[in-house]
Amino acid sequence: MKEVSTLSVEKIIDLIRALRNELVKDVLKDEELSQHYKIQFNKELSNIKKEFLKRDLRELLISPVDLVHYAGLINQMKETGTASITEKNHSFFYHELNAIFKKYSIIRGVLLEAWYFRRWLL
Repeated sequence: MKEVSTLSVEKIIDLIRALRNELVKDVLKDEELSQHYKIQFNKELSNIKKEFLKRDLRELLISPVDLVHYAGLINQMKETGTASITEKNHSFFYHELNAIFKKYSIIRGVLLEAWYFRRWLL
């Protein structure tokens, strides 16, 4: 367990980004990506969606930490003086990932709905 009490907010943010990126790199593996999607949405991940998901996850790797999203974790780390991530804190990281995954679970439903609506009009 690392001590954070002497670290600045910037160092805490760097630590959060490193942890987030570690998780993203794990999920970028084909097997993990497909498994995570199947568990979340109870359906298989198509190759097209897989490529789009990978693109978005790679973009997340280079993006800065969302300070609003992680504010609670940053404050907790400052207050407790530890850099330990508890099971409760994992939700911050998975919430960010799941938002990306959710984007691709909805596409199929939206396209199908549009197809039925267009068909109904004809």
